[in-house]
Amino acid sequence: KKKKQPAARPATSDAGAAGGEGTSTRAAALSVAQAALEAYCSPVDAGRYRLVKAIGHGAYGAVYTALDCSVDPPAKVVDAFKEVLAAQQDAQSDVNRAQAWAQQTTARAQGDATAFDKVYEQYKLAPEVTRRRMYYETMERVLSQTDKVIVETPGVTPYLPLPQLMQQPKPAPTEGR
Repeated sequence: KKKKQPAARPATSDAGAAGGEGTSTRAAALSVAQAALEAYCSPVDAGRYRLVKAIGHGAYGAVYTALDCSVDPPAKVVDAFKEVLAAQQDAQSDVNRAQAWAQQTTARAQGDATAFDKVYEQYKLAPEVTRRRMYYETMERVLSQTDKVIVETPGVTPYLPLPQLMQQPKPAPTEGR
């Protein structure tokens, strides 16, 4: 026959609960609380008691630490268990976000590599044409974001008010003429 001990309680310290002693005390308390509640919800059921762990052998056989399931766990343990569950959920959501970011980054890098391979194939066929095309595409992308006009033709006045002319509304067509 197995000896059963009444409700085993986790050893916790109220000193770290106030938050003044650092995260190691808090983490240790959460670890103890998690272990206690996991044991409380343990599938090894011995009637009214849930067996936590074997602690040795006595004259009557194996001796176990057990929890009395007819009583509710203390409020501090329940609160600590809820904190553990919330921390586990936060950790899992962080892992999910990191995996999503990694997948997006990998897909973007693969797309960039494919685009580069295509440009490189064109470059191998006609290096000068590809180089010039890339220059024009880059200049178009950069200069499309500015209102400056660059004119590189000999004999043109150094400054024309082209930006102002471009911003003026066009006259409406007149009727009857």
